Amino acid sequence: MTPYSGLDYYALDDLLTDEERMIRKTVRDFVDREAVPIIEDHHTREAFPRHLIPRMAELGFLRREPEGYGCAGLNNISYGLICQELERCDSGLRSMVSVQGSLCMHPIHAFRLESAESKRWLPAMAAVRRSAASASPSPTTAPIPAHGKPARAPTATSSSCPG
Repeated sequence: MTPYSGLDYYALDDLLTDEERMIRKTVRDFVDREAVPIIEDHHTREAFPRHLIPRMAELGFLRREPEGYGCAGLNNISYGLICQELERCDSGLRSMVSVQGSLCMHPIHAFRLESAESKRWLPAMAAVRRSAASASPSPTTAPIPAHGKPARAPTATSSSCPG
């Protein structure tokens, strides 16, 4: 398989720092080598590739902010590049990173600052020793992964909240 080189119609690469380019390359290489080859099989089996999560944590995809607590303190552009490359393969991979990092880790830090909760949860979540969860009630469609074949929509087995 030919490695993905990306499209840059607006010459945005010229605006990236060397560190941001290195981060994108790291994620791009991970996606090409470890995610793309297995994602179609997982999609067909309607299974999430959980075995990729520790590797994503090791590479720092979940350690965006804040600096400290086991996190690298990456800027928003770096985070966007991480998400863009993961999404190129599978929206579930990107969603896992977004839920863990943005939906859960960010508010713990933003609203608890130097609290015991931050010290307890953020390092564990950055290393995925603890994880967050998110669910969408009654899904009717599923994302299309890198191989381009539409998914069969999952069925919800739990009741959704009224309103």
